[in-house]
Amino acid sequence: MAVPDRPRLAVVIVTYSSGQVIEGCLRSLGAALAGAGPARVVVVDNASPDDTVERVREAAPEAEVIQTGRNAGFAAGVNAGVAAAAGCDVLVLNPDIRLAPGSVLLLRQALAVPGTGIAAPRLTAGTGELHLSLRRRPTVLRALGEALLGGHRAGRIHPLGELVVEPAAYRRPHTVDWVTGAAWLVSRACLDALGPLDERYFLYSEETEYMLRAGEAGFAVRYEPRAVAVHLGGEQSTSSRLWALSAANRVRMHRERYGRPRGRLMRLAVGLNELVRAVARGGKGGRRHRAALRELVTMREWPSKPGEADSPGYVCFSAQDWWYHNRAHSDFQLMRSVAAHRKVLVVNSIGMRMPTPGRSTQVLRRVGRKLRSVAMLVRRPLRELPGFYVMSPLPLPFYGSALARRVNALLVRAQVLAVSRALGLRRPVIMVTIPTAWDVVRPMRRRALVFNRSDRHSSFPESDRPTIEALERGLLERSDHVVYVSTALMDEERRMTGDRAYFLDHGVDTDHFRRRPESEQPADIRAISGPRVGFFGALDDYLVDFDLLERIAVELPDVSLVLIGDATVPMERLTRHPNVHWLGFRPYESIPGYGSGFDVAIMPWLDNPWIKHSNPIKLKEYLALGLPVVSTDFQELVNYADRVRIAASGDLFLDAVRATLRAGGLQTADKLRGSVLGASWSSRAAQLMALAEPPSGPRSSGPRLSGPRLSGPR
Repeated sequence: MAVPDRPRLAVVIVTYSSGQVIEGCLRSLGAALAGAGPARVVVVDNASPDDTVERVREAAPEAEVIQTGRNAGFAAGVNAGVAAAAGCDVLVLNPDIRLAPGSVLLLRQALAVPGTGIAAPRLTAGTGELHLSLRRRPTVLRALGEALLGGHRAGRIHPLGELVVEPAAYRRPHTVDWVTGAAWLVSRACLDALGPLDERYFLYSEETEYMLRAGEAGFAVRYEPRAVAVHLGGEQSTSSRLWALSAANRVRMHRERYGRPRGRLMRLAVGLNELVRAVARGGKGGRRHRAALRELVTMREWPSKPGEADSPGYVCFSAQDWWYHNRAHSDFQLMRSVAAHRKVLVVNSIGMRMPTPGRSTQVLRRVGRKLRSVAMLVRRPLRELPGFYVMSPLPLPFYGSALARRVNALLVRAQVLAVSRALGLRRPVIMVTIPTAWDVVRPMRRRALVFNRSDRHSSFPESDRPTIEALERGLLERSDHVVYVSTALMDEERRMTGDRAYFLDHGVDTDHFRRRPESEQPADIRAISGPRVGFFGALDDYLVDFDLLERIAVELPDVSLVLIGDATVPMERLTRHPNVHWLGFRPYESIPGYGSGFDVAIMPWLDNPWIKHSNPIKLKEYLALGLPVVSTDFQELVNYADRVRIAASGDLFLDAVRATLRAGGLQTADKLRGSVLGASWSSRAAQLMALAEPPSGPRSSGPRLSGPRLSGPR
């Protein structure tokens, strides 16, 4: 049996209180993966209160462990694992699965059948008894059939039953509507086309919805009976709460797919099913059905997650403006990932000073764009994140006067509090990136205050340094947690922060920053002759060494210097050179296409205190694209010396560019990309949430769901 020509494989296992079963799952992988090619093993743990993580590290030290820091649910765990396994086919397993030897190769061969997006094995109990894991598309008629005839009898009549019960169906490979989600292999093409699992269901129906969506997108679900997995079974059949959640989610899924009128019909049909069984089984036997009836009568729009009532929202005072800055900045990326689990309000930058002629560049343009941002009021900019809000308060950025600062703080605080209360954010976690927000947040009621120390803002050339330093000091001394991306800055400020300091490295959106073939690159960069030395990002005079850029243009005349980004300085000094191509601002969505056209990616930073304490996200984005990188020197590069050519002077920088054009990068494109695949923003957000929302004491995450899980109707 040959290994199909497919992307690399990743095995993703989502755990919660799985200490009693996870070791057996991991032990079965060795023989199960035989002949299937190399595979990564990613274990996503949803804040297990037992020794699950310790057992994983002992049984499989090579496994990558992602700790979400909360009981985030099955879909969120799978999504975190998929994000960490960019570019891979993904085998999703329950921790109570035991794969038979050679089963993964059989699944990979099934996945290679044209038109297949998902492959699933034959499931058996530990005794060898067959698990009925195949399902037909849910309909109201089938729900009524199951209510009146019972699941097994209705399953014999295709229009009336969802459960596939014919023994012959479990002996032959074929396509099905969906399968129970204890073990399923998903192709990279399917993952890329469909996007993440819908986390709103929390538990039960997530994989049902995903597989039905896959079929509608042209990706068949293929059953392969030669691949066998032992499924020890879950607790849905014994837990009234989980049974009720499964029944309600069945209705929610129908409502989302077909609209509210048909959702109400499904609710009646599922309710009839539970009513019949509650009466027939009575007493203890009908307990779970009575719980399901209560849930169906009172069901919320979406299920509550463990501790959701006590879970805080987040208010982030950003150092950027969502409406006109690059959305790759860390505070935006972190809050977008947090918004998958919590309600989030991003407060656009309130600035550090009023732009003034003589000290600031492009004054009228800056004032104008801020006023346009304020006019946006409060919006939900991302359809896929309904709990993510952005507001632009109207500030009075006069920070030199103590009186003006107090008036400005009152004005901004009143606006933020009004919006927060309207959104139900009564006691949020507050994250501050811009120091001028300290006056605003100081008296605000909050769960925790996190200072996102992404830069030393007092080193910003246009800032009122004594004032900004005082604000920074207040945040450093009074915040519950201070998170750093610069070890140099964290070490310098350890005296003020002590054990409240935490290194939270930048992430990278590896799904977004993947190399595009030439046919998918924008026409304007394809029109530029190579070789291309490129830069994307803000072209700010306090960050970028424009003298060095001009030297590249002059001393490498056969090279096209491509610059992509908004500029705060006149660009004529560069664009007068025929080999300089400044393309201006380009949307975040298109940046990977432009970067894919670079032969060498550069980071030409100035040597100043701002850069000294920086850790540019751009570096990981370049590496995720597999680009060879040349950079001026700064401290955080010490961890990248094997991947980045580092230059301590302009002459050495030019030599490094020449060497890269001649010999390529220090590692292959695949190795460069592979080096950052584990640095997803979702994993960084999980670290942030674990820090801001410790699970013990009065901040407990609430009731927990434990043990293995099943999904779909039973």
